[in-house]
Amino acid sequence: MSEFESPPEAAEAAPSAEATPVPRKRPKPGERRAQILQTLAAMLEQPGAERITTAALAARLSVSEAALYRHFASKAQMYEALIDFIEQSVLTLVQQVVGRELPTPEQGAEVGTRQAARVVALVLQFGERNPGLARLMAGDALVLEHERLQERMNRFFDGIELALRQCLRPAADAAGSATPTVDAQVAASVLVAFALGRLQRYARTGFRRLPTEHLDASLAMLL
Repeated sequence: MSEFESPPEAAEAAPSAEATPVPRKRPKPGERRAQILQTLAAMLEQPGAERITTAALAARLSVSEAALYRHFASKAQMYEALIDFIEQSVLTLVQQVVGRELPTPEQGAEVGTRQAARVVALVLQFGERNPGLARLMAGDALVLEHERLQERMNRFFDGIELALRQCLRPAADAAGSATPTVDAQVAASVLVAFALGRLQRYARTGFRRLPTEHLDASLAMLL
């Protein structure tokens, strides 16, 4: 799973009278765009960080704000690119988990609950490894941003909930539930609320309380 990393700082060489000036290399196509996103994610990792402005982002990159807008039409578009990365990274793996093992009626409860636990773990592990993106997932970094960004994150968790329902419906059937669809939906919504709560706690404690803390024991109680 890819992770965002802060761009390496260039080492400062001691000035020399005989040194020949080295021409500054122009970033390759897509390189500057990736650097902008990595820097934005790194700025989101600062505990207690206030709303990030394009001016602050440009200053961190040592470029002008106009240079940012050559790659993104707005700051909202930058956040959308980060959300794209979250969706592609997590939902792809979630679909692999759900589709990897199709439970038989006899295995429904065991396989379904194992898949559901793995889906929740994937979401929380991704957030733990990418603290700045965890703030986006929890919604903390989107409070003063364009409402469509929060809608995008809501749809992301709707997708997670749908996958969990797929896992848990056979488990409810195997358990002899009279209303397996309803039971699976309730259980899936509880697991999503749990995941969101863990991500919010992670962000609001300055990334001290890890989202995967006692995860196996917690999921065993929920499932």
